Parts: sequence; C-alpha cells; structure tokens
Amino acid sequence: MHVLHELTDPQIYIRIVIFHCNFTKYLYIYTMKKDHIRRLLKAPERSFFLFGPRGVGKTTWMRHVFPDASFFDLLDPSLSLELSQKPGNLEAMVGKMPEDSWVVIDEIQKIPDLLDEVHRLMEARRWRFALCGSSARKLRRRGTNLLGGRAITRNMDAFSYKELGEAFDVDFSLQWGFLPWVQLDRKNAPDILNSYVNTYIKEEIKEESIVRSLPPFLRFLKIAGQLNGQLVNGQNISREAGVPRSSVDVYFSILEDTLLGHFLPSYRPKLKVREQAHPKFYWFDPGVARAAAGLLFDPLDRLWKGAALENLIYHELRVYNLTQNRNRPISFYRTASGVEIDFVIETRKRQQSSHAHIVCIEVKMAEKWDRRWERPMRSLYDHDSIHVDKMIGIYTGKRAYHFEGIDVLPVEDFLNLLHQGEIF
Repeated sequence: MHVLHELTDPQIYIRIVIFHCNFTKYLYIYTMKKDHIRRLLKAPERSFFLFGPRGVGKTTWMRHVFPDASFFDLLDPSLSLELSQKPGNLEAMVGKMPEDSWVVIDEIQKIPDLLDEVHRLMEARRWRFALCGSSARKLRRRGTNLLGGRAITRNMDAFSYKELGEAFDVDFSLQWGFLPWVQLDRKNAPDILNSYVNTYIKEEIKEESIVRSLPPFLRFLKIAGQLNGQLVNGQNISREAGVPRSSVDVYFSILEDTLLGHFLPSYRPKLKVREQAHPKFYWFDPGVARAAAGLLFDPLDRLWKGAALENLIYHELRVYNLTQNRNRPISFYRTASGVEIDFVIETRKRQQSSHAHIVCIEVKMAEKWDRRWERPMRSLYDHDSIHVDKMIGIYTGKRAYHFEGIDVLPVEDFLNLLHQGEIF
C-alpha cells in the first residue's frame, strides 16, 4: 500500500502505460513529474464546497489545483482539536495572505461550527475558501451556517471513462469499479475494496453517531449491496435484514448523505398508465457495491454483471451531467405491466405550450442485440404528449446498429459520444 500513500503527494504524478498480452490489459503505474490523470472537474473561481465519497481523490485534486493555498486537513487530530476549541485561530494560521487568496479546508464536516469563522473571513479578509468533505449530513442536520449562498457546491465521483482514457477496461471496471486506489493498483483490487468497506465506511458511519448498534446496519449493508440497481422495497429489506422498517429509511439516508449511493427516481409522465413510483438505488461504484454485498472473492453471475453494467452507465451519466453543468434530471421508467426503460434523461421540461423532451437509454449485458428490447422505448416514442429526442441501446457487443430511429451502440462507443456531448 506504499504506492497508494505516495499518490496522495501533490508532487507525484502518474503515467499509465498500457500493453496487451494474451488479450488482457495490465496497468502499470509510473510516478513521474510530467503527467497526471486529469480530472474533469473544473475549479470554480469563487468559494465552494466539494463533496464526494471517501477515496475518490478530492484531497489530491485540491492539492494539485491549489498548490499555493493555505491547506488545513482536519484529519490531523491536533489541528482539529485546536480549531474546534478556538475557531478564531484560523485567521492567525492563514496569516497575511492577500485578498482572493485560496484557503483549503479538508474534511470540513468534522467541525461544522468552523463555518461561522469561514463566513467571517470571507467578508473581512476577502479570502476564497475551498471546503472539502465526504458528508454533508452533519452540516445540514445541525443547522450549520452554510455560508448563505456565498459558496457554491461541486461534487466529485470516482474516475470516469473519459479520465482513464486508454487505461479504461470495461471488464475490469464492471468487476472492481472506478475508485482511484483500485484503478491504480489493479492486482490488489479485492483487498482494497474489502478494506474500503470494513474501514472507511464503518468509520464514516460511526462518525455520524446516529447508528446505535453497528451489527444491524452491517446486515442492512450486505443486502443493500445485493440490491444495486433494483427497486427499493423497504418492507422486504426490513424482513431480510432483521431490522425495523423505520431503520431501513434511516440507513438508506445515511448511504445517500455520505454519498455512497443515489436513489434514481421513477419518471412519471402520466400517460394514462400505472407508472412505478418507487425509486431504484445505485451505489456510487460497482466495486463498492460488490464489496458491500460480500461478493469480492466469489465469481459473479450474469445478473450481477448486468446490474454492474447499468451501474457503470449511471456513473458515467452522473459524472458527465455534473462536470459539464448539464444538470438534467435522470430517472428510469417502468409501468405496472413491466414495461421498463433503464434511463430517461429529461432534456427539456414540459411547459404549458410545449411537451417534455427526453432521451431513452436501454442497457443490456449481451453480446447480441435483441430487437424486442426496443419495445419499451418505442412505446414512449409513440405517445403524442411527450417528445423522444433519442432512443439508444447499449450492449457489450462490438458492432453499432441503426434501427429506425434507435441507435444500438457498444459500451465504449456510447461513452465516447456521451463525453463528446452527443447524447444530451
């Protein structure tokens, strides 16, 4: 794990050399001062919060983007203790920095009350602050001063297809995910993910101080990992995990607030059919979902890989949507009769004089495309009260097809078009 420690040093950069041997990709990491993996996230010009799950590279990005900033890491016990007792010492620690200088505070959720001092210094000294954290739960629930709109919010996820470039390996990513530690040390992926769940997640949950007993939460965690990409039925989860129904909602809210997962809402255009109202839940990373489910050291079946492929596509949609400031609603569509579309992206909202515009995406873990999978998308396309801009099928085959308004694309072809801005 020495290499992983070195990668947090802002002066260490990464060169990735890919070679092919027996049709298998191997990743070699060379630390060099010339190249690094460039993240898609752009630094705002004004103060901002940066939230993201632990281990996605927030601190490394901050140190690279703001090399001259005053940097305060609240994981440092002595620093955390001093600033929690005397927040006013922050000004003295920064010193005589001029106006518009950047001050970075990492793990800001550890001392929510420090934001009052940040607010004061933004006004009095005109400093700009980059405030980084892995959870907004404490900040929101304690009624903390969130700077009254003086700081915008940005989010960071694990590596994406665009960031990895030629190092992207769809088979590896489906199995092990996109965490930087995993992608940069592939041979140790199972052990890294096992440690991530058993150390980072448990530590994060303990710090939230709302789970009275950890064992029930861990039972829930295993089931939630197995439900990656599925509809959430709280009653069934309660029964299988042996926890109260009310606890299931609390546990899911913890996963959301610590940014470990996201609810995908159902799209309800009200087309005179019974439409699904319950959301789906996706983990932020398919490898972390596998670790939470306890499947790291077991072979994966086709159903799991299918859910992982959906998870991968959702991850890329989210990254593109956030980093390119598209801010378009993403959902899924399902009727009571079983008609389902994996992802619906609303590119234009319905107004009094115009219909909603959407992009439909269907994802299949299959080497050959079956034309029957197009029917749900075509059923929406035929409705007069909604405008379907594009219908796209994604599969694991090698050839692209164009069938009467539907583009069927291999995974990497789709991801290329997505990050080129050709999907939405």
